[in-house]
Amino acid sequence: MPSPIRRFLPALPALALLLAACTDGAGGAADPRASQPTSALVPGPDPAAQAARIAGTLSDEELVGQLLMPYAYGNAADKVSSGSASANRTYAGAATPAEIVKKYHLGGIILVSSSADDPTAGTNKTTNVESPAQVAKLTSGLQQAALSQPARLPLLIGTDQEYGQVTRIRDGMVQLPAALAFGAAGDPALTEAAWKAAGAELAAIGLNVDFAPDADVLGAQPGGPIGSRSFGSDPAKVALQVAAAVKGLQASGVAATVKHFPGHGHTTADSHSSLPVLNQNLDALQASDLPPFLAARDADVGLIMSGHLDVKSIDPGVPASFSSKVLTDLLRTKLGYTGVVVTDALNMAPAQQWSPGEAAVRAILAGNDILLMPPNLSAAYKGLLDAARSGRLTKQRLVESVTRILTLKLRLAAVPKPDMSVVDADPGRTAARAAAAAAITVLRGKCDGPLVTGPVRVTAAGADTARAALEEALRQAGAEVVAQGGSVAQGGSEVRLVGYSRGSADLSSTAAVTVALDTPYVLASARGTLVATYSSSRASMSALADVLLGKAKAPGRTPVAVQGLPPTAC
Repeated sequence: MPSPIRRFLPALPALALLLAACTDGAGGAADPRASQPTSALVPGPDPAAQAARIAGTLSDEELVGQLLMPYAYGNAADKVSSGSASANRTYAGAATPAEIVKKYHLGGIILVSSSADDPTAGTNKTTNVESPAQVAKLTSGLQQAALSQPARLPLLIGTDQEYGQVTRIRDGMVQLPAALAFGAAGDPALTEAAWKAAGAELAAIGLNVDFAPDADVLGAQPGGPIGSRSFGSDPAKVALQVAAAVKGLQASGVAATVKHFPGHGHTTADSHSSLPVLNQNLDALQASDLPPFLAARDADVGLIMSGHLDVKSIDPGVPASFSSKVLTDLLRTKLGYTGVVVTDALNMAPAQQWSPGEAAVRAILAGNDILLMPPNLSAAYKGLLDAARSGRLTKQRLVESVTRILTLKLRLAAVPKPDMSVVDADPGRTAARAAAAAAITVLRGKCDGPLVTGPVRVTAAGADTARAALEEALRQAGAEVVAQGGSVAQGGSEVRLVGYSRGSADLSSTAAVTVALDTPYVLASARGTLVATYSSSRASMSALADVLLGKAKAPGRTPVAVQGLPPTAC
């Protein structure tokens, strides 16, 4: 197995600055990170040994705090609305995010947002991301709070930036196409370049953990909950894509997190609301679900997220996120993973069968290192501290996890950070557009020339934002676009966009072209020309416009099997 730091880091300066080091932002404006206190983590030749030494000096309170990665209410570190202050006091017994960091000696924090079309929205109790500038100021304030503590340990600050449906920061950031689009493009080099550009943006605004990419391999059933969050249904091809995304993110100084171990793609239930079951035997699990996680391990992935999944072949009835048979015996011992393990959100239904304190203790005993989004931070912290003082959680076990966490922080501290000029810049847009264009797939229809002629009317099911983006792209390319509610002139064409998690009832019998913006399974029931973009991003709609008008070909191949249709018609 490769060294745990070899491919993550470029050549390291002897005294590299911490993640939130001093730089100047775009246009010479002062970067909000410029006044950071000094970190105790100065990268050296042996991060693991250095981390172990530091972990051994920490108090029980500091050790427990490093294991916690909660959310907080408010868009600034030290000044929030009265409503946010009240919510923070209920959740954590402190008024502001900065006070929460200090009170619990936190090792990390997650930034969240909630939108109606996000399948994971139920776990996000607030929204504290508005714009790149606001996030940069928030993360700087959070790091200042952490570094003002006696231990001077920087935070892991993460978010779910998978792109596609699960994307926390949308405004002012380049939006990559969804993972399934990269699977359709089938070019790991393109994937790595795009995710490297995305990682640079995240690093510039102070984020150093991305809870992405999704490493789940889709099963045969069209109704699974993961959908276009996955790179596809072929384990070997998904493994290549996952490794490429991991390398790209981490080359920019953002720790990737592959999820949901040991695999959520062959399930029909959603772990946000119930406990999905994996019925595969162990051989099938190893062949169909584990390869992307092994590829991520070999790419030196920073974190692996444990899934709230009932793995019948290993530990029936126990969520994998709370199973030592899954996390310690399989992931650590058999698969040899030595990095950080983080739980999926602990405010999801399968984790709430125990009290917050008991769930926190059980999760650490099972083999997790970081506890993500406990439903009550005060109770989780107390449960861990009580277990440490009683001996249920030994000092050795706490130091073991904290050593892994600090090793990751040292690796991150060694990567030079970009300034704000990389945010929403041309390199990122170019990478996103290249990936989106390479993904477009014609499953039925012409391979050359325009797919529509004359005026175009775009209709949509669950995709109004994508509809507007496509209309704009078509107009810019010279097409006549009929306004919504208008009639198509003689020779005109209807283009029907079918959005996330939509079915045959959302098809249009009058459409000349039907476009799947999520998984392409719905196209098996559609008439006429069939196209898949696998994503509703602006870049995907721009690339789609070019294909519709015959200005570009559709080079993609669908990364999942669609009944009655070939991988591509071209």
